[in-house]
Amino acid sequence: MPRRVLVTAALPYANGSPHLGHLLEYIQTDVHVRARRLAGEDVIFMWAVDTHGTPIELRARREGVDPAELVTRMHAEHAQVYRDFGIASDIFYTTHSEETRRHAEFIYEKMREAGQIEKRVTRQLYCPKDQMFLPDRFVKGTCPYCGSTDQYGDVCEKCGHTYNPTELKEPHCAICGTTPELRDSEHLFVSLGRFEGFLREWLNTAKLQPAVRNYVMRWVDDGLRDWDISRDAPYFGFPIPGYDGKKFFYVWFDAPVGYIGATQKWCDEHPDRASFASYWRADQSQDTEIVHVIGKDIVYFHTLFWPAMLHAAGYTRPTRVNVHGWLTVNGEKMSKARGTFILARTYLDHLPAEYLRYYFAAKLGPEQDDINLDMADFRARVNADLVDKAANVASRCHKFLTGRLEGRLGAIPEDAQPLIERARERLAQAPELFASFESAKALRLAIEIAEDFNTYITAQEPWKVVTKDPERARAVCTAGMWASKVIAAILKPVLPKWAATIEEGLRLPAPLDFVNAGDPLPEGQGIGAYVTLAERIDPKNLDAIIEASKETIGGAAPAAPEAPAYTVEPLAAESSIEALSAVDLRVGKVLAAARVKGSDKLLQLTIDLGPLGQRNIFSGIGPSYAPEQMVGKHVVVFANLKPRKMRFGVSEGMVLAAGAKDDAITVLELDPRSLPGEKIS
Repeated sequence: MPRRVLVTAALPYANGSPHLGHLLEYIQTDVHVRARRLAGEDVIFMWAVDTHGTPIELRARREGVDPAELVTRMHAEHAQVYRDFGIASDIFYTTHSEETRRHAEFIYEKMREAGQIEKRVTRQLYCPKDQMFLPDRFVKGTCPYCGSTDQYGDVCEKCGHTYNPTELKEPHCAICGTTPELRDSEHLFVSLGRFEGFLREWLNTAKLQPAVRNYVMRWVDDGLRDWDISRDAPYFGFPIPGYDGKKFFYVWFDAPVGYIGATQKWCDEHPDRASFASYWRADQSQDTEIVHVIGKDIVYFHTLFWPAMLHAAGYTRPTRVNVHGWLTVNGEKMSKARGTFILARTYLDHLPAEYLRYYFAAKLGPEQDDINLDMADFRARVNADLVDKAANVASRCHKFLTGRLEGRLGAIPEDAQPLIERARERLAQAPELFASFESAKALRLAIEIAEDFNTYITAQEPWKVVTKDPERARAVCTAGMWASKVIAAILKPVLPKWAATIEEGLRLPAPLDFVNAGDPLPEGQGIGAYVTLAERIDPKNLDAIIEASKETIGGAAPAAPEAPAYTVEPLAAESSIEALSAVDLRVGKVLAAARVKGSDKLLQLTIDLGPLGQRNIFSGIGPSYAPEQMVGKHVVVFANLKPRKMRFGVSEGMVLAAGAKDDAITVLELDPRSLPGEKIS
């Protein structure tokens, strides 16, 4: 019996419309799920909208509606957007459900019976004007750890620390702005320190990124704090049993239980697939794998609170927690004023979802580095990879076969066999890369296959050969069609519509997967008409997205732009060492190099930065180095420079070199055993 896999994405909050920052995570999760299914694994994707807590209460008050009415409306909006982006979850449920309530109460009772929950009278912030205790999101102030202003009373969005609302500096009521006063209130606390032994063991056995494990272990080493899981009324959420509606579960107690509630709902509706117990009451060492995909702002909850809750109540613990970074747009935090706080629906009004799916997947690796949506790079990457390379293989061969050779396939020629074997080797690498959240490397395999076969087709010139040897031309184009099938299979987790088009055009007997994609095409089989796979992005569409985002949010562009992020300024004569902290130097391996047409100085370098993916860099070292001299070198790369748009293309970094004259430039070379992407300090 194959191992069952349950995958979740973090629950989108129902107090606002989905934006592109949400889509970064949900696309990553969807790609992971689709790829593992294509590898033959039994995978379900359980998901829900997060509906409880004070932000919902606040927005419902502003709109004059009941919170339940608000979350029903927002759930429908979110669900439609995610469908339009091709997010194929098995269920997109809601945490405001009977299933979630029932499981949250069960976990609470188990923890209470085990003595893991304590009652404690605490001093709480109380607003005398609104005559109510202020839950965490009803109060704002300055973070007690990093000093960031305008932070809510539960967690700092800047540094990630959690705290009690009473620890905020200069607090004020988020409703009316009144300075609150302290009053006594009884609350319920989970003694998290009781779980230290279990958490240390789990943190050392679960699949976590090394940086995440070390980060969380520091919290454990510093001493685990008790966790307040109750909130005073008024509060939109589940009432705690035994308190007559005066106490409610804190949203972070019941929100992750939404993963369990969604699974319960799905299993109840699909009894033929699997039982609920086989996922959440399983011997996970043998039967079940649970994977959470989250952003780095909610690591504390998913790696400390949540495993402790599951352990206390006898549920299956997560096998893996994969943490991604945040999304920036054009190198900066998403800005309403600049029009870069882009709603998902605004994007869909101007461009196909597939292009953003590809761009995100082509940049995502296994680490938690932030991902930058640079509009110029977005356009260049989609046009180059999808249109000029991947689609070009299928287009030129498919059209030629149907237009000149009766639309029938031939036998693959002997001189294409080395390319065929190399493509099969790359195909074999894709499943594990996708399963390890290395989608950027997996997609690069597809593009390399496209590059190989485009070069082959150009060299064989079937359009010339066809008049003298039509079967040779047919054979060459058949090799291209086989390659387009393998490319489509690797792209399929990211671009399912692309793969479906190839499947239909080639009249394949079964949908493509990672097992059958390398099979030969039947000689003599007819193919259907060619359907366009991708079209070039017009920069006008990108401009329209930015402008529409300004209108949607109601902001106006600033009078003068701020300094761009990740630029390197000249150091003053007496700069401190801290001035260098903003510079991110990485080991880069030069994969390809070519002279730039129209420039005497520039070389165009393709550089592998390991987990950071590949970069296109234009370097002015042409007078000192021939392209072939650079290939294979390990060099130092300024990895966090803002991409620069040049007339030759977009340059995504800088290679460290020195020299007083153009004819005396020296590139700093590193040990060839150094790993691409390794940080240099």
